[in-house]
Amino acid sequence: MDVYQIIKRPLRTEKSVADGEATNSYHFEVDLKANKIQIKEAVEKFFNVKVEDVRTLVRKGKQRRVRFKIGRTKDWKKAVITLKEGSTIDLGY
Repeated sequence: MDVYQIIKRPLRTEKSVADGEATNSYHFEVDLKANKIQIKEAVEKFFNVKVEDVRTLVRKGKQRRVRFKIGRTKDWKKAVITLKEGSTIDLGY
C-alpha cells in the first residue's frame, strides 16, 4: 500500500488534541486493511519522525435512518501514534 492510501486524515477531537499535548500521541483515520507495521512506516515516511508505539481500533458503523429507509455508516479504523521524545508533528492545531 502507498503512504498516501494508508493515512486518510488526522482526527481533530478534544481527546486527540489533549493527547498530543500530554503524551505526544496523535490520532489518525487509517485504511481498514493497514496493519500496525504499515501504519508506522507510513507515518515515519510522511512526517519524517520516529514512532515509538502504534495502537489501532476498528470503529463499527452506526445504524442510521433517512425517512423510511434504514442504512448503516461505514466501519473505519483509528490509529493512535505515540512518537519518541523530541519528535513532533505540526497538524495546525
